[in-house]
Amino acid sequence: MLEQSATIYVVDDDPLVRDGLDSLLRSVGYEVCTFASVDEFARHPRADAPSCLVLDVRMPGPSGLDFQAQLAKSGDAIPVIFLTGHGDVPMSVQAIKAGAVEFLLKPFREQDLLDAIRAGLAKDRAHRLDAGLMAELLDRFATLNAREREVMALVVTGLLNKQIAGELGVSEITVKVNRAQVMRKMKAATLPDLIRMADRLGLAANRQVKD
Repeated sequence: MLEQSATIYVVDDDPLVRDGLDSLLRSVGYEVCTFASVDEFARHPRADAPSCLVLDVRMPGPSGLDFQAQLAKSGDAIPVIFLTGHGDVPMSVQAIKAGAVEFLLKPFREQDLLDAIRAGLAKDRAHRLDAGLMAELLDRFATLNAREREVMALVVTGLLNKQIAGELGVSEITVKVNRAQVMRKMKAATLPDLIRMADRLGLAANRQVKD
């Protein structure tokens, strides 16, 4: 299926390779941006849309593997597909272990590259969806007041309202009201839903009940 909104970034110091990949990828409907070096790519503003990076391993300046490490260190999750005419097994293992989608030797089959790009875009779409859900979850959590956050942290441990009331030194009615507010604001239909949300948020779930 055609990825209408996807952009493929190509970094290779060989202009013939860049032109060939540009033609190939545009022929199947992708937006394409090509660069002669990783520095040139790094300076280029990128669209907030699904994308992946087709990256040569050996180039003047920082190598593709070095740049992959820089991306990971900066938290940039763009999927990387390596191309090289001088690859070896240790190099490919290093790239894949570091998260590369594929490591292709030149000359490569066009279909192999297109398959790798589809896999890379699927990975990027999944990452973007997960990041969007996390941002929404954080927005919901931000609407809770301090007491509601305390109640939520105890609810997800499995404590009963009476136990939570004793832990916080408030009435059971107060806990019930706050618990209902937490469920409403977090948009949690069930307790398991709330527990999963708390887990995503990294809330402590091991507080001890007071004697």
